[in-house]
Amino acid sequence: MGLTIKHPDRIRQAVEDAVSKGVFPGAVLLCALDHRIIFHEAFGMADLFENRKMQKHSLFDLASLTKPLATTLAVSKLIEKGKLSLDQQIGTILAEFQNSDKAGITIDMLLRHRSGFPAHRHYYRDILHSGKEPRPYLRDLLIKEPLESKIGEKEVYSDLGFMVLAWIIERVSGQQLDRFVSHEIYIPLGIDRLFFMELNPEREKFKLWQGQFASTQRCPWRKRVLRGEVDDDNAYAVGGIEGHAGLFGDALSVYRICSEVLKAIQNSPSAVLNPDIIKNFVKRDKGFERVAGFDTPSKQESSSGRFFSEFSIGHLGFTGTSFWIDPENGLIVVLLTNRVHPSRSGEGIKKFRPRIHDLIRIELM
Repeated sequence: MGLTIKHPDRIRQAVEDAVSKGVFPGAVLLCALDHRIIFHEAFGMADLFENRKMQKHSLFDLASLTKPLATTLAVSKLIEKGKLSLDQQIGTILAEFQNSDKAGITIDMLLRHRSGFPAHRHYYRDILHSGKEPRPYLRDLLIKEPLESKIGEKEVYSDLGFMVLAWIIERVSGQQLDRFVSHEIYIPLGIDRLFFMELNPEREKFKLWQGQFASTQRCPWRKRVLRGEVDDDNAYAVGGIEGHAGLFGDALSVYRICSEVLKAIQNSPSAVLNPDIIKNFVKRDKGFERVAGFDTPSKQESSSGRFFSEFSIGHLGFTGTSFWIDPENGLIVVLLTNRVHPSRSGEGIKKFRPRIHDLIRIELM
């Protein structure tokens, strides 16, 4: 692979074409090779109604990138501290599950989406109308939720499993997920632009960074364009902090965390991650696609395109965010878009993602 992108204008043109065709209003694309940034540019609009241009430092609702970049890494730190193990059953951690059919679900099953939990539930409707304390009510719903398959047998990508992981992190660490992952990972790396947007009256982070957020949908039930508040309905209903969604950040901060993950996989010194633990997380089990906390390239029509190696790991976010890490050649690609602005209906990003990753790899060959 080359050390630089041969024709960066081709990549610029591809993203600009996607903006002009309405695939997304705006985007920030960052590429790095061997822990060195070789492309980092912004395109299009952060907000169509306020006529705000996208900036390289624009802050995005990262949606499901929360799973690998917050929840999974928090679990890895608890394992490193000797407070959790991958084969530990949740019934031994959360007494609320002790006498249920979920007691035997392990941490590893939750991370690898083999818990038996369904993919998704519209819990927010019940939570918002219950009149009860939101987070305890959500957890009561998780306890009562029927499993859809036998634990450990079937791989079903599940938000619910990561809600349970956030609960486990809180119970074991004594801290809410946002505080634990900040203290253990983000702050030691000097990253302050990766955070959860807690929906409190003060909204200090919103005041601090107002005007820097890439807007998401015009929410039909919240009756407003979402700017700096979590797009995910269930995460919003419990205050903005959950294991499956709620993390915000810019492309540079996402890259810096991905770079630490890559270092750990490469057995290089990482300031915050234990290489043995991370390498164990990213081992793929025979017959399954996902590794612990991350996606891998699917055999057909992967969002990472045709040229990322089989050892690559990454993740997608519903709002139009993604990252891919290829340890075989030290490549990291972070693509953050606001494809749900102003509506969630746009599906063009499904075709764009593999195209742009293919183009980046071709331009590095």
